Amino acid sequence: MLRIGLTGGIAAGKSVVARRLAELGAVVIDHDALAREVVAPGSVGLEEVAEAFGDGVLAEDGTLDRPALGRLVFDDAAARSRLEGILHPEIRRIAAEREALAGAADARAVVVHDIPLLVETGQAEHFHLLVVVHAPAEQRVARLVDGRGMDDAAARARVAAQAGDEERTAVADVTLDGTGTEDALRAQVDELWARLVRELDEEADAVTSRA
Repeated sequence: MLRIGLTGGIAAGKSVVARRLAELGAVVIDHDALAREVVAPGSVGLEEVAEAFGDGVLAEDGTLDRPALGRLVFDDAAARSRLEGILHPEIRRIAAEREALAGAADARAVVVHDIPLLVETGQAEHFHLLVVVHAPAEQRVARLVDGRGMDDAAARARVAAQAGDEERTAVADVTLDGTGTEDALRAQVDELWARLVRELDEEADAVTSRA
């Protein structure tokens, strides 16, 4: 099994890469999706978040009021750390379970952990290969404004809240260029996949020859 960590700044193109890897046959574990799962209605995670931050983070229907929670933690490092202490262990537990299932089903599985804050949470050394999707901060701000309807200040705040471009690329084993079109980015993913398949084949042949 090959374990890949995938990350990139907001609006760099990471989602395009994750979708293409899934299309090519990778098992993609989306940690953002897991973050929503662990605070689903009735979950222990949601109960712990409400205990830590008050019932004001719950919507009328009992679900998590994400904007309300975001307002409490976005500019408060201590509150954000408290939230991460609740969510991250559970996210990692579920991710490990799903990775194990993928490996049990196929010893040659390529498992991709799609983690927006991979570098920020100190997980850069946890994978066989770390793939970073890169686009400059100013371009990502423009994408958030033009493509997602954010105002400029909000977009810059979102970008600034993440690791810097140099910090991410410094730990990358592979850097994909997210500055161009989605088709161009998918083509880079295809090239990377072909290389990974060749390496897995060579490794399997080496194991066979030693047997």
